[in-house]
Amino acid sequence: MQASRLQPFVGFCANPHSSRIQSPVNARYHFDLTFGALKRWFIAQCYDSLAVGVLWLIALLILRVPLAPFWAFLAAAFQFIPNFGPILGLIGPAISLAIKGAGWDKLIWLGLTYAVIVVIDGLILQPYLMKRQNRVPFWASLLAPLVLGFIIPFWGVLLAPALLAVIYAYRGKKKEERLNSGEGIVLPPDRPNRF
Repeated sequence: MQASRLQPFVGFCANPHSSRIQSPVNARYHFDLTFGALKRWFIAQCYDSLAVGVLWLIALLILRVPLAPFWAFLAAAFQFIPNFGPILGLIGPAISLAIKGAGWDKLIWLGLTYAVIVVIDGLILQPYLMKRQNRVPFWASLLAPLVLGFIIPFWGVLLAPALLAVIYAYRGKKKEERLNSGEGIVLPPDRPNRF
């Protein structure tokens, strides 16, 4: 009996500016939208890892680093770890070059290669893939990790891309619903034909 008394309040969202109860909250709708956005973010991250792995493979083969395909694979896998992944991808080839007895010039070239790959990934690949997969604007892909990293140092940078994907999925769905409902469209008044 008591559960039936509480039932009208469970699953409903009340507008604070209105005395009436609005439509029920559809948990399935929110789950599908959020899951779809996170799935697209994960696909973009996989593409990013693959591209970074190919860049590392090319660079390591040019530098003649021992076990280059293995280190490129590890660098691609480490791309899933924010902030520390690219650095972890550099450690293996550096140790491998040091054990091989390569000179300082090879280590400097490896460091320059690392810097170029990180810049290409952070400023071109990730924003492009986020725009392509989740319709996140380029400026938001660059600024959100910086702002969230300042507010919540580690977690902000970690969660920024996935959070952006979800926010822009909701924003896109809201815009789509508004266009489908005709809200915001102003039609000119009908005029009689003068001809």
